[in-house]
Amino acid sequence: MAATLTPAPGSAETGARIMAWADDLAVHTEQPGLLTRTYLTGAHHGAAAQLAAWMREAGMTVRRDAAGNVIGRYEGATPGAPALLTGSHFDTVRDAGRYDGNLGVILPIACVAGWHRQGRRFPFAIEVVGFAEEEGVRFKATLLGSRAIAGTFDTNVLDNVDEAGKTMREAMREAGFDPAGLPAAAHPRAQVLAFVEVHIEQGPVLLNEGLPLGVVTAISGATRFIVELEGLAGHAGTVPMDMRRDAAMAGAEIGLFIERRCGGLPGLVGTVGQFDVPNGATNVVPGRAVFSIDIRAGEDAVRRAAVDDVLAEIERVCARRNVRAQIRKTHEAASVPCAPWLQAQWADAIARQGLPVRHLPSGAGHDAMAISAIADVAMLFVRCGNGGISHHPTETMTAADAASAAAVFSDFVEHFAPQR
Repeated sequence: MAATLTPAPGSAETGARIMAWADDLAVHTEQPGLLTRTYLTGAHHGAAAQLAAWMREAGMTVRRDAAGNVIGRYEGATPGAPALLTGSHFDTVRDAGRYDGNLGVILPIACVAGWHRQGRRFPFAIEVVGFAEEEGVRFKATLLGSRAIAGTFDTNVLDNVDEAGKTMREAMREAGFDPAGLPAAAHPRAQVLAFVEVHIEQGPVLLNEGLPLGVVTAISGATRFIVELEGLAGHAGTVPMDMRRDAAMAGAEIGLFIERRCGGLPGLVGTVGQFDVPNGATNVVPGRAVFSIDIRAGEDAVRRAAVDDVLAEIERVCARRNVRAQIRKTHEAASVPCAPWLQAQWADAIARQGLPVRHLPSGAGHDAMAISAIADVAMLFVRCGNGGISHHPTETMTAADAASAAAVFSDFVEHFAPQR
């Protein structure tokens, strides 16, 4: 049974209600016993219907666009006024936590509910968007909902197929959404004052510093590669150490270089998240190794310099070890800075609540990255518990932090000064 609306934005009751709503939303899952909600599945439709119901109860008019986004509009004092956009995604990874994405949708709804009960309107409209797809799990294409609103949806991905062989185009039509209507989902720039997103940090920084909230400075850009190394397989007992062309050890040396190179600068991170020795055996010198590289930074120049150094090191290591390398870039995204004028208003709202202000970058991607094509963006991070674990069922946060985030979000909106 869905819970009733909260009495006022920013109150302790609001924090408790946000946590209850997160539990209610988690009922909509494809896999009993764990949370999995991917694009345009039955669980996804159920979550969308629940969000729409909460939005209507909160005094918003609700619509779905051609991408399946759930959009609740809380009209301003003047009908048709430009809107402050907020929201996040309501799809999940497989075996997910309850707060990634979902928090950024239900928290603003709870705050709007309080203003509605007070009969309060603003000089601008507020639009809360439940972005239908961000994670890219089902069709291996990310940020579908936010790209549709930004007018940057790549229609080539409509031919992507899921594990059952169904195309995205087919799934959309079966759900009642017309892919031909995607261009109409784009929001005109003139009607968007800014976009702000509330999100769990998905990391341990705020937790380790004992802080409930933080102002995001930038969403890190990322470069990813798949590297295939080819050496020469040989018997582990008969090939002398100085004559080996060991692909795995070459990969290990490259991985350690990435750790050293990315370990000295704040905001720069490098990860070898996959490492495979195809057809490896205990008694065989590895002739092949395949591994991934993920390098991220809040500043593109810092990221590019690290990437250049890593590629140069791969060349040096392979030349010294007589190993060949094939390097395939699989992803590149520029960093998205958060607008200073919006960061300042977040910081002021935090300070007015008597909380310390902490600025930090986001190493994860977010819907705000896509929306930056049509508006200035900014983000508020909320502390995670449990070591900052996210994308996992042990992802957690507290009702007290939810209440603090709602109070700051409410304060931000109530003092929001558009920049035109």
